[in-house]
Amino acid sequence: MRLLLVEDDVKIASFVVKGLSAAGFAVDHATDGERGLDLGLSEPYDVIIVDLMLPKRDGLSLIERLRREKIKTPVIILSAKDSVDDRVKGLEIGSDDYLTKPFAFSELLARVQALMRRASGTIESTRLTVGDLSLDLVTREVARNGQRIELQPLEYALLAYLMRNAGKVVSKTMIMEHVWHYNFDPQTNVVEARICRLRDKIDKGFDPKLLHTVRGVGYVLRKDK
Repeated sequence: MRLLLVEDDVKIASFVVKGLSAAGFAVDHATDGERGLDLGLSEPYDVIIVDLMLPKRDGLSLIERLRREKIKTPVIILSAKDSVDDRVKGLEIGSDDYLTKPFAFSELLARVQALMRRASGTIESTRLTVGDLSLDLVTREVARNGQRIELQPLEYALLAYLMRNAGKVVSKTMIMEHVWHYNFDPQTNVVEARICRLRDKIDKGFDPKLLHTVRGVGYVLRKDK
């Protein structure tokens, strides 16, 4: 899942990016409103998080422009302004949620997940399962057939992405954008290397195999009959 954070406060941005990345999200970060608008108009995001007080373009005008351009991506406003009028104005111009600073990261994460569920029209469980493989989105525990599996943060993010798209073939480009959150470089083998490590951890010693390579297309996580 891919998120956009538009925040000029370095400490807050670092805190949010680190937390969301650890939760399995790919996060693009813009430090001013103009860059945030460019990304919001040109890239597909699942949720956009916007501060109100930004250089070059304020958060409210950024959201208004996105809505005028028919961008329906859910938006969460982050702001130190906590009056009722400020919250009402933010919702009226097209945001979906409003969170005042300072905030607990756990609350921000819960709101992001709630907006994603609402946007997709589905209710996502806190536990993802494919066959006898399970991933707990709250505790971050991964297990297969009851045996706990230790994953590095990027391996966890990759597995979460594959499990959310279970049964669907995802390309190398899609993985680069949603897990490593940068543009595709045909010369890099970082995806292949991480897939290999992940396969060793979730498939080695288990049957049936779950992580499959679709040659020339990408990868798919599924339980074959």
